[in-house]
Amino acid sequence: MHVLALQQDRPWQRPPAETTVVVAMSGGVDSSVAAARLVEAGYRVRGLMLRLWADPWEDLEQARENRCCTLEAITDARRVADLLAIPLELVNISDLFRDTVVAYFIREYTQGRTPNPCLVCNRQVRLPVMLEYAQQTWGADFLATGHYARLRWTPAGVQLLRGVDAAKDQSYALSMVPQRVLQRLSFPVGGLTKPQVRDLARRFGLPVATKSESQDLCFTSDYRAFLRRWAGDALKPGPILDLSGRELGQHQGLAFYTIGQRKGLGLRTPQRYFVVALEPDRNAVIVGPAEALGRDTFEARDVNWISEPPPGPFRASVKIRYKAEDRPATVIPLEGDRVRVQLDAPLRDVTPGQGAVFYQDEVCLGGGFIL
Repeated sequence: MHVLALQQDRPWQRPPAETTVVVAMSGGVDSSVAAARLVEAGYRVRGLMLRLWADPWEDLEQARENRCCTLEAITDARRVADLLAIPLELVNISDLFRDTVVAYFIREYTQGRTPNPCLVCNRQVRLPVMLEYAQQTWGADFLATGHYARLRWTPAGVQLLRGVDAAKDQSYALSMVPQRVLQRLSFPVGGLTKPQVRDLARRFGLPVATKSESQDLCFTSDYRAFLRRWAGDALKPGPILDLSGRELGQHQGLAFYTIGQRKGLGLRTPQRYFVVALEPDRNAVIVGPAEALGRDTFEARDVNWISEPPPGPFRASVKIRYKAEDRPATVIPLEGDRVRVQLDAPLRDVTPGQGAVFYQDEVCLGGGFIL
């Protein structure tokens, strides 16, 4: 059971009773079942919860919708910890989160890009900070999370694999986590489907068994309102231009638009227009017909290779958004941490700022940010 629970098979691994695993608790069903599986398998388990964000302007109704360590989430996590008879500690890193993830989120939007803050958070804040805290405070061997992903050890190190449940797979969000961190992670629900996780939650008698899914962003339920509060000065109205440079209307700020968007442009024209580019230098939203969308080549920066960087061009499937389907491509390493991606067929939603994540079958090779 211990190998199944940790999704890792290492010959030198100590017996469960001698292995300390700290579980990243969120108050949700996935992390709760992860903790329960580890307790059942006989590990020494502790719970750790991060306070990532505290918005001084957030009203009570918004706080209820915001899953980032709200009173409800803390209460649920404590109820689960009490039921499992494991200690739970809450650590506030909201300043680090604000200065790293939120600052990145605002900066990307105001520069005409569409960010994915989860990629930055998992890479730089949440997982590295929790692992370091768990190791320094309790001498933990592993940090476990409720992610739907799997790990596999090879002579070259750990591989990141897709979760068994294709609809819940979260390897995309973990693609930029460095090897040194992945080697100490555990995904106890990665080999399960969501219905199986809910069934286990009921079997364990967990109070969160029927809890609904959380939202994508942990620090806001309305990113537009969030940006108005925190980056209002940078959200300047400007022109909406067609491909010939003719002004068709006014936009309310580049941050409120993304590549491929059709609705919400406010244009009174018989022709259907889509956002095809955002130009910060001119503070302009560029629109065109549907056929103007689509790219078959793009570059990505800050690429994280989970194993050794490839020596030359290679074939892979590429995912350009968390919920997007993989598309076949040739990936060409460039100088530094950049790559060029040559898609077999054009995609209309290649969006600067989003993650481009590379796969070979079930193995996630890594990913970077689309330029």
